[in-house]
Amino acid sequence: NVEFRPGITAILNDPYAGGTHLPDVTIVTPVFIGKEKQPMFYLANRAHHADVGGAVPGSMTPLRRLDGSLQTLTVDDEGIRLPPMILTDRVRQKFAEASRTPDERYGDLRAQEAANHVGSVRLKEWVERHDITTMDINNDALLAYSQRLMSRVIAGLPSGVYEHTDYLDDDGGLHSNIPLPLTLTLTSDQAVLDFSAAPDAVEGPMNAVPAIVRSAVFYCFRCLAGDSIPANEGLMGSITIKTRPGSILDPHPPAAVAVGNVETSQRLVDLIFGALAQAAPSLIPAASAGTMNNVLFGGLDHRQTPGQPFVHYETIGGGAGGGPQGPGAHGIQVHMTNTLNTPIEALERNFPVTIREYAIGKTPQVPEGCTPGGSGIIRHYQFHVDTMVTVMAERRSRPPMGLNGAPDGHCGVDEWSEDGLSWKPIPSKVTIRISAGGHLRVRTPSGAAWKAPDSTS
Repeated sequence: NVEFRPGITAILNDPYAGGTHLPDVTIVTPVFIGKEKQPMFYLANRAHHADVGGAVPGSMTPLRRLDGSLQTLTVDDEGIRLPPMILTDRVRQKFAEASRTPDERYGDLRAQEAANHVGSVRLKEWVERHDITTMDINNDALLAYSQRLMSRVIAGLPSGVYEHTDYLDDDGGLHSNIPLPLTLTLTSDQAVLDFSAAPDAVEGPMNAVPAIVRSAVFYCFRCLAGDSIPANEGLMGSITIKTRPGSILDPHPPAAVAVGNVETSQRLVDLIFGALAQAAPSLIPAASAGTMNNVLFGGLDHRQTPGQPFVHYETIGGGAGGGPQGPGAHGIQVHMTNTLNTPIEALERNFPVTIREYAIGKTPQVPEGCTPGGSGIIRHYQFHVDTMVTVMAERRSRPPMGLNGAPDGHCGVDEWSEDGLSWKPIPSKVTIRISAGGHLRVRTPSGAAWKAPDSTS
């Protein structure tokens, strides 16, 4: 256990002890007010680090080895794992040295610490202008306010039991068409989401710890409520979540979980919205791209002498689903992600890579009376040094689902080439070695179409 006292900070990234996946590193700093011996507040921030060690650059290890064979994969193959502990110089050094780019890791970690320091200073300044009792009263009132608003939102939906199943493409080697069933029960002011029928944890990295499930539920119901509801724990007071220990949505350690955070989370949103669409078909949009289209690459940059290690991680947008408010947006990050476009100029300046094409993909064509989803993106990389490249993506075999009889979206496609002319498809979850001069092209999924539930077109 971490014993908090003034001047210390805690760190963790263990998915089985409060984290999500290993690249997400959480820093927690206690805030002591006056002469109090116990913290009055805790400041926390979580940042995704581009590489925390593990078998491949970017710390998202596929089930399939480079030679095509399958390996036994655990969370410890995905990088350094830190349970909650005090952040000391030794821990900083251990964390940084586990990465292929230790200077970058050390700097990013210090930036997280600095953010908490500034937050602590600002919070103490605020407390000086207000008394703690008033603050506690206001905090309790805000939590209760969010719960009342969410209860009203749920009460506005028809009571009933709604079942829906969506599917993950695969776990990268052993399992395909992995079902994720949900039973949603709505009563007068409560929602119960039962994921207990999810299959057992898989050998690949698609397992998602319960925090991911909770985050997806929080997000979907926050969308349902609109911008007026404060995003705090009170929102979940009217919502119950059930998972089955040992399942893909509640795995036991040491199951691998790196991609559950970035891809299974996206499918959970599609799943929850799919169930809610049965209760509110005129309100819920069609499925969006349903993937972050993760691209990770690393190697030695020989533009410098000696060659310097580099690692880059980015996600690529796709199409948003069409909905009651209009067509889906083109080339946008949707749902369970907070990453944005990586500018070509920054990428080419910092890494030995050229972007040969960056464009909006084919526009989905839909019948009259349907609202189209947005187009995906085409991103074409050429690497100038030998590079190890990982792609972790979904919606390559099962397209985003249209609603109320409208067409599905387009699947994504990933392919590589030695010369940029002859292209070969690659699996959706894979690490490959691309020689200097070689190419990778990612075509991301579109959004699905929507039409009004009473439409006959």
